[in-house]
Amino acid sequence: MTRVSRREALAAGAVASAAAVLGGCGISGSSAPPAAKATAGSKDSTGSASSSLPEVRLIGDGSTSDTGPQPHQPTPHRLKPGETPPQFVVISWDGAGEIDGLNLLSHFREVAKDTGASMTLFLSGLFLLPRAKKDLYHPPRHDIGASDIGYLEDGDIHATIKNIGEAWREGHEIGTHFNGHFCGPTGVCQWSPADWRSEIEQAKQFVENWRTNTGFSDLPPLPFDYEKELVGGRTPCLEGADNLRVTASKLGWRYDSSKTGIQMWPSKDRNLWDLSMQSIPFAGHTGQVISMDYNIMYNQTGGTTRGKPSMRPQWQQQAVDTYLAGFRRVYDSNRAPLIIGNHFEGWNGGIYMTAVEQVMRKIATYPDARIVSFRQLVDWIEAQDPVVLAKLRTVAYGTKPPGGWKEFLAS
Repeated sequence: MTRVSRREALAAGAVASAAAVLGGCGISGSSAPPAAKATAGSKDSTGSASSSLPEVRLIGDGSTSDTGPQPHQPTPHRLKPGETPPQFVVISWDGAGEIDGLNLLSHFREVAKDTGASMTLFLSGLFLLPRAKKDLYHPPRHDIGASDIGYLEDGDIHATIKNIGEAWREGHEIGTHFNGHFCGPTGVCQWSPADWRSEIEQAKQFVENWRTNTGFSDLPPLPFDYEKELVGGRTPCLEGADNLRVTASKLGWRYDSSKTGIQMWPSKDRNLWDLSMQSIPFAGHTGQVISMDYNIMYNQTGGTTRGKPSMRPQWQQQAVDTYLAGFRRVYDSNRAPLIIGNHFEGWNGGIYMTAVEQVMRKIATYPDARIVSFRQLVDWIEAQDPVVLAKLRTVAYGTKPPGGWKEFLAS
């Protein structure tokens, strides 16, 4: 595997080791082998909860604030008897930094506006901590200040804070990708529930104290209370989820996206909705691949992020076809949510970023598709009749419900 450059690793929150094939501890990333309604419900004409400015309550050193309900959030509706479920798609981003020279967070905010999408941004806490303050980070079972993704330049931290605040106001969810991104045999696979508790608390502290840690005085506070906002995350390399979920459940999280699974309607694990990454058809192959840019790239190039330029058009189209194969498989069958994970990266000339944008724009043409955040998906799921959810979980991907949706969900 070609070594990932420092900038690429920072941009992606990726591991800089050969163990970086996402899919759990020691699990391969591949199995053998005009804008539509894009929310979980309906908005008012402005998408806002209120036309008046909310009261702002500063929190701590003023890095964050409580500005009231998040704007642009849909009201979930319960399925009517015989109604076909919407096709939900979650576009999520690991790391979620605005890296100079890439500026992909701001770009995909614009794509989301064009497509009516809400996304989940899994923010890395270290993306708000200057390198000069790295001794504030005490990673479990590693040296003080250690990080497998390094630290951002101050200008990138500034841009990240600005974009995260604006993204939240636009309706996107802010989750966590934790901090140091430690993978492999000495990484998060070994962490205990107490280790995860420490990592989570530190991630929150870096978000809640960016003003003190950076010294920036020209940015407004983040417009959310992170203690309330943080209800889910994704672990580095999809590793260590079992012990994380023990802690996350105690902290009142609502979901986790740190394992791999198949395209079925979700159920709960340790009182959390299991919204893990999925195996989807790998276009041009008989096998499947995890629905994430890194895994597609790894299976195309063996891990090199600087593959042959002559192959890039083919790889890009294969990525598009793979995501859309995952979409069509559930759209035409059980309507289970499609989970897509990506990083703000420039691998192989940025082809995977172009691919996911093309996919978002294509999905937005389906009037019964909804591009939502994880939290919006959970809101919709929890608004449903438990009996209906149980029935949905009996329908396998690739098969239609007996008698069609109208008969299957008639009562």
